[in-house]
Amino acid sequence: MLRVAVPNKGSLSEMAVVMLKEAGYTVRRDSKELVLVDADNDIEFFYLRPRDIAVYVGSGTLDAGITGRDLLLDSGANASEVLRLGFARSTFRFASVPGVAESAADLAGKRIATSYAGLVRAHLAERSIEAEVVRLDGAVETSITLGVADVIADVVETGTTLRNQGLVTFGEPILVSEGVLVARPQPTQEDRLEVLKRRLSGVITARTYVMMDYDIRVELIDRATKITPGLESPTVSPLHHEGYVAVRAMVPRKGMNRIMDELYGLGARGILVTDIAACRL
Repeated sequence: MLRVAVPNKGSLSEMAVVMLKEAGYTVRRDSKELVLVDADNDIEFFYLRPRDIAVYVGSGTLDAGITGRDLLLDSGANASEVLRLGFARSTFRFASVPGVAESAADLAGKRIATSYAGLVRAHLAERSIEAEVVRLDGAVETSITLGVADVIADVVETGTTLRNQGLVTFGEPILVSEGVLVARPQPTQEDRLEVLKRRLSGVITARTYVMMDYDIRVELIDRATKITPGLESPTVSPLHHEGYVAVRAMVPRKGMNRIMDELYGLGARGILVTDIAACRL
């Protein structure tokens, strides 16, 4: 049975649970439930603190887990990212009072407050920058005002919290993070892990693309398929109606309206857009 860790709280947890449910797995209904066995799919879920998941997977206690890329790298655990999940995206950056620093080179000799000490130390070491890393749990924005640090390194979403503290970001992002599936090296349940990856990949595809069907004149097929190249390649089938062919292709949801307008401009007929069902293999 595949043993998989799932975040037990927060937005990362909510999005992971929704994705697993869409992939056809049984998910918990009670937030107090810590272990759930999905016997039909031969998988056991453990609801754990997001920060601890990579450690459990890296130690070999669990086969795989869903966590943030930032938490995986910060942990230093012997686990690796095997699939990007496309949710909980965030940017990890340095910030300070204006004039204190403008680039990573200016961090030398500075005190840097962060909740991700492992991630920041690794980032500085890669650039041979010597600075003091001050580990804090929770919000770090006030550490500069209180004299604990010169610079902070933290997740930045809208930047409102930083501006309220009179701080500005500088330099290149340390990391762009998102929810990821992680696994231990040489998993003993490799076949079952591949099934999990396929199912989650199916959900990602279903969220990203729709299926589009339409009829187009034969002489316009090359122009039409340039508009709808598909995820791999479109399917073109002959029709009884002379001079027309049927085309089926997966197209991005975000570009769907533009694509439809271009197809109508070519004289396409019977355009039909259908949601793609997530893979249940």
